[in-house]
Amino acid sequence: MTAVHFIGGEKGGVGKSLVARILAQYFIDRQVPFIGFDSDRSHGSFLRFYAGYAAPVSIDSVEGFDRIIEAAVEIPARRVIVDLAAQSYRMLAQWIDETGLLDDNELDVTLRYWHVMDAGRDSTDLLARLLADFGGRLPLVLVLNELRGSDFSTLETSGALARAEELGAPIITLTRLLDSTMHKIDAHDTSFWAASARESKSGAIGPLELQRVKRWLYRAYEEIDTVSP
Repeated sequence: MTAVHFIGGEKGGVGKSLVARILAQYFIDRQVPFIGFDSDRSHGSFLRFYAGYAAPVSIDSVEGFDRIIEAAVEIPARRVIVDLAAQSYRMLAQWIDETGLLDDNELDVTLRYWHVMDAGRDSTDLLARLLADFGGRLPLVLVLNELRGSDFSTLETSGALARAEELGAPIITLTRLLDSTMHKIDAHDTSFWAASARESKSGAIGPLELQRVKRWLYRAYEEIDTVSP
């Protein structure tokens, strides 16, 4: 059975592309075959860092989502990562409803939605909307992105978190990496693999920063392991 991982969160700037990049690196390091799709036409950072594994896709219409599933069905053993652009939830929800993939799936494809959250109220409200629309029909992973804030008290006291836990949604935390190190990785077009393998551009990232990246990735992988993607 093929797993299609939609990396969303609806808001811009919560770290969707970052999570897509980490999941891609996770599959690479574990030698798990996958293909990626980048739907962000304005930035496309997933495609920028993992061009050998990802392709652009337009999700302005249902045909773009159909293309993703066709790629999943083509090679059943291959995972699929979809980096969703901001403000794409409405189209995704419409497509899921029209196809009925959550109710009568004859294609042997599973869908999973990674809801990437910052510490703001909007992310919690969007989670509540997601749960209201799908309940437990759409498997969820909640990703608390500490690179976008560490005070998740609004989420913790919300009914949305309690409801997600009740439905069995895994909750993983992406810990902080020094802003300066992340900026260097991005500024020099360095993939996480290149950084952790000490193959970044000469002088781009120092040896201690490289060590931090490896430890940070290790912690992220430990979190992802609990999800069994």
